[in-house]
Amino acid sequence: MGAVTKAPPVLARVYRGPHVESVHRGNLAVVDERGRLLHGCGDPHLPVYARSAAKPFQAMPLLLAGGEKRFRLGDAEIALLCASHGGEPAHVSLARDLLKRGGFGPADLGCGAHAPMHEPSARALVRRGEAPTALHNNCSGKHAGLLLACKALDLPSAGYTDPSHPLQRRIRTLLARHADIPESRITIAVDGCNLPVFRLPLSALAAAYARLAAPRLPGEDRASAAVRARLVRAMGKRPDMVAGTGRFTTDFMAAGKGRWIGKEGAEGVYAVAVLPARGARTLGIAFKLDDGSARPRDAVTLAALERLGLLPLEIRRALATYAEPVVLNAVGAEVGRIEADVPLAAARLRAKG
Repeated sequence: MGAVTKAPPVLARVYRGPHVESVHRGNLAVVDERGRLLHGCGDPHLPVYARSAAKPFQAMPLLLAGGEKRFRLGDAEIALLCASHGGEPAHVSLARDLLKRGGFGPADLGCGAHAPMHEPSARALVRRGEAPTALHNNCSGKHAGLLLACKALDLPSAGYTDPSHPLQRRIRTLLARHADIPESRITIAVDGCNLPVFRLPLSALAAAYARLAAPRLPGEDRASAAVRARLVRAMGKRPDMVAGTGRFTTDFMAAGKGRWIGKEGAEGVYAVAVLPARGARTLGIAFKLDDGSARPRDAVTLAALERLGLLPLEIRRALATYAEPVVLNAVGAEVGRIEADVPLAAARLRAKG
């Protein structure tokens, strides 16, 4: 019989009436920009697929190649590069416009089509008798940005989703640099949108987010620092383009007013960069829910910030529907609730996960 592994701690409990019906377990890491693990929950070094939490790093090659000026990118466009958007009309229109700026069209997108995640937009398509296109895919902004990066870097756009494509190799190098780990520690599979997906230690993902928002990194040139700052600023200014109407990530960043940026990933992943204030260090928080559920993800994010003393009461109140979500039945009656609690433990300072 093999060794029994310890189950991750419970991060959220789902109540039906007065009793717990289900639990969600997970692992979490809190890391500073120097790569020091400050707090952990479960196994903070567990290898996980970053999924869409990698999007800010996938947008970097375009900006590093001067794409902001060449393709006239503003806050909305840059935010959409990092988005898991809802497929609302504004998202679809801007993704189409991004493609046009590089001489591309929807047929060049390698992400495939799915219905808008924004239900009113999905219903509107059905009423009009229209099928969803690749522009409605929540990753269409990211893919449009990658096609523009190929143009800016004079790389072939054909096969841009292949892990061996020069652009994908650049992205992996950039992610490893920000995670402060060797590239060999990042393994590759295929994401839901047909791009390479990166598997790395949870603590390294947290470190990457801390370094994303840091004022300046050791040995970094001004151009790279400016690109990081531009990405963070755009996401903070246009959170509506990063997610959309009624989505936690949009409301979370809007309520934070520059305190943090956040990005969800599929299968229960979330990452946060807490921006420095008054000389404080930059923090990265990353977690993965063991069962891959998105149901408690928003509440766990807020519970982690609250446990760290980083969630002001007024912001918690503004995000109360996410912090204390209710369970509704088919007729809309409240039948339960979700309670998140993150049992963080201080860690011995340890670099690089």
